[in-house]
Amino acid sequence: MRASAAPARSGVLVVDKPAGPTSHDVVDRVRRALGERRVGHTGTLDPFATGVLVVCVGQATRLARFLAEGEKVYRATVRLGFATTTDDLLGEPLGPARAVAVDVAALRGAAAALTGTLQQVPPSFSAKRVEGQRLYELARQGRAVERAPVPVTVHAFDVLGLEGDRVEVEVRCSPGTYVRALARDLGERLGLGGHLVALRRIRSSGFGLEQAVGADALETEAQAALLPLQAVLTDLPAVVANALGVAGLRHGRALAPEGVGGFPAAPAPRYRVLADDGALLALAVPRGFAADDGPPRLQPDVVLIGE
Repeated sequence: MRASAAPARSGVLVVDKPAGPTSHDVVDRVRRALGERRVGHTGTLDPFATGVLVVCVGQATRLARFLAEGEKVYRATVRLGFATTTDDLLGEPLGPARAVAVDVAALRGAAAALTGTLQQVPPSFSAKRVEGQRLYELARQGRAVERAPVPVTVHAFDVLGLEGDRVEVEVRCSPGTYVRALARDLGERLGLGGHLVALRRIRSSGFGLEQAVGADALETEAQAALLPLQAVLTDLPAVVANALGVAGLRHGRALAPEGVGGFPAAPAPRYRVLADDGALLALAVPRGFAADDGPPRLQPDVVLIGE
């Protein structure tokens, strides 16, 4: 029995978002270009930001939460000398501009202090919720609320160059990290204030600009640029379902060793379940590998088999 993969319009589209439109605007363009209603992205870019926006199409929307867990890489420009209400160029200055006299060594030291696992205070204008409302909603109402710090991981914060009051940096970080907040905190550490004036995401969840299609070319290039489901989450180990396993998946049953090739001897957190032609059929989590948890099996938590 051959499995039926997800419809041809299912997959992942990497879009090079331009400055101006919102991430939701780009999603709407993809919907129109592909004629598919089920479309969503895996991580918002602010309107002034550019770069990699990973868009899930069709059944790939069911994988969005897993793709959103991947690390991000950004190129950014920080302006030193004053902070703003939004931590970026769209906000109002929080004080007069200071003269900027700093060398690259001091910059690199301040950036190094902002790497590792941090407790990051989110920007006032952000989507974090306090008292059931988004912070940006409260800020627009003029309400000052305490912003609880959130744990984030900054794997690398590299200073690429310094010219006048502008610092070029590259950041590799966990999802949920605000580069705007890093710009603010870098300025604070230097005693100068700082804010973000440009941001470009160059990688997200394993996808890069080399795979991206421009937003203005979606009408003509989106279909050809759509990556199939088997091209995503390739860092997860895989098993191959045989006819018995495919039949079980169709009925929502757990996969026993006799239903797959390459059944694991020891469990990983999650597996891709593939058809014999490489199509992605499901994601599954191991069960029963502990002595008191029944026989070993792979329990599907996302099933992508077409009807």
